[in-house]
Amino acid sequence: MTVTDPADRVALDPFGTDIPSEIAKLRALGPIVPVELPGGIPAWAPTGHDVLKELILDRRVSKDPRLHWRLWPELAEHPSWGWVLGWVGVVNMLTTYGPEHARLRKLVAPSFTHKRTEAMRPRVESITAELLDAVERAGADGAVVDLRPLFAHELPMRMICELFGVPDELRAGTAELVAAIMDTSDPGPEHTAFVQERIGTVLGGLIAYKSGHPGDDMTTELIRVRDEDGDRLSDEELLYTLLLVIGAGFETTVNLIGNAVVALLEDPEQLAAVRSGATTWDAVIDETLRVHPSIASLPLRFAVEDLTVGDVTVPAGDAILTTYAAAGLDPAHYGEAAHVFDAGRGADDHLAFGIGVHRCVGAPLARLEALTALPALFDRFPALAPAFGTGGLRQVPSFIAFGWQEVPVRLRG
Repeated sequence: MTVTDPADRVALDPFGTDIPSEIAKLRALGPIVPVELPGGIPAWAPTGHDVLKELILDRRVSKDPRLHWRLWPELAEHPSWGWVLGWVGVVNMLTTYGPEHARLRKLVAPSFTHKRTEAMRPRVESITAELLDAVERAGADGAVVDLRPLFAHELPMRMICELFGVPDELRAGTAELVAAIMDTSDPGPEHTAFVQERIGTVLGGLIAYKSGHPGDDMTTELIRVRDEDGDRLSDEELLYTLLLVIGAGFETTVNLIGNAVVALLEDPEQLAAVRSGATTWDAVIDETLRVHPSIASLPLRFAVEDLTVGDVTVPAGDAILTTYAAAGLDPAHYGEAAHVFDAGRGADDHLAFGIGVHRCVGAPLARLEALTALPALFDRFPALAPAFGTGGLRQVPSFIAFGWQEVPVRLRG
């Protein structure tokens, strides 16, 4: 059965409790399905790899709600839609189209080139070693250690804060802000107000601090661009570009590291294969990004004109989710065992980092951090064992983020 009538919209779970099962149900309804996001926002969800890839690359699909979302003028009439403002009610690479997107991307991309990323390798290795020392102390005498806050979160958090010159007093607030934006379990106006207040307090505070204390960091560089040429970067664009690159720069890597650790601990044969060299760590990371991408569904893109997907017409002005998890789990592209983690399959064509001009500029840094953290962790603790308990792991409360609230382990089995 193909669902094409928007009246038959499927309400997505705002908690993201079981994203793979939800994807399977949607896929059975067609190549692109009308869905309802938290708070009642209508959208379309592509359910396969090839459909999503085509839509991402299609110039008739925009990321600018001000130009192309039919419901943009109605946003203020729906208090329960306010949570989406943190995603589309801002001006940065994630919400611009055509030349505007290219302009903002060119300002940020030079900080994430391969050469500049490689220059960060010694610092990534140094922080990783420090954190593993802390993990070892926490796991003394067989105690259960939660790797998410101590390791998976702390490494990318420290790296992105150093890259952008975030002072110590703003780091906790930065993490709190990004977690709040990712949390889609409460779409109410109070949550929206909290996020907006935090953006002003935390990121506004960062801009004020770096304006008075410039340094060799990305925030200082963006402030300089704004001050020298306001036509290239406005105050609003500066604020929300920082929101995007700082948030995406650590939260997604947190999930990448945590998801890879869980996948390997749940499959001792594949863990043995990567330890022996039969499988590469690069392959482990690609397979993690395919099966369990850090971002399951990213809001929002918009149809510039009527689009035909199979026998479905997506009307001009409608919103479209970027469904990375559905693409990675697509059996039409990856075979009937697409749901199975298998680092040997060589699935490096996943879309988890985007594609083309929409590929994540921070992907090289995320990969460097994961390629450093994962082998170092398993080399340091060769008997690392899961301590997940009978209840299993809890997904973070989000249909956007795809990761675990905790990653409990014992260091010595």
